[in-house]
Amino acid sequence: MTDTTTPNKDTDVDLEPQFLEDIDIKFSDYGIEDYVVLVLFWGLSAVVFAQFFSRYVLNDSIAWTEETARYLLIAVAFAGVSIAVRKNSHIHVEFFYRFLSRPIARVLSTIVDLLRTAFFLYATVLSYKIIGVMHMQRMTAVDVPMSVIYAVVLVGLAVASFRSIQVSWKHWKQGYSVLDEKLHIGASS
Repeated sequence: MTDTTTPNKDTDVDLEPQFLEDIDIKFSDYGIEDYVVLVLFWGLSAVVFAQFFSRYVLNDSIAWTEETARYLLIAVAFAGVSIAVRKNSHIHVEFFYRFLSRPIARVLSTIVDLLRTAFFLYATVLSYKIIGVMHMQRMTAVDVPMSVIYAVVLVGLAVASFRSIQVSWKHWKQGYSVLDEKLHIGASS
């Protein structure tokens, strides 16, 4: 199905292609975790490229690249979770909110915020507890304690907990969240 409406002069501007030079980039939209994930991701890319190059071009695989790539991927995931929390882009079900009254939707979205924050705080505590246990174990190819990986997980979850508290507070102050935002907008119109 295609849109068969004829664009007028007001919508012609919206139909023009956007180029990178035309997009306004605001560095204030990015948190410190965005830059950490960027560095980790490019480190992961370099390690995977080194693994590919050594294995398929040189026919001699570098021993530490597979394990390092695995742990860098874990670091990217746990460092990136706070980005998703900050942008409120984790998966959520909006379907039921369409059928709920505004006060009930507000209570339910507050419960969701509290549960998300409690989950990240609990996961942070658990990752802290496991660091001491994993300090005696070493990685296979690289002589580094496994507690380093769990420390990255701890930091990622701690930042996600902090961001979850920030997002929950923002929702509380503004009186609605992204889950019940459509109900809020519909009521104010």
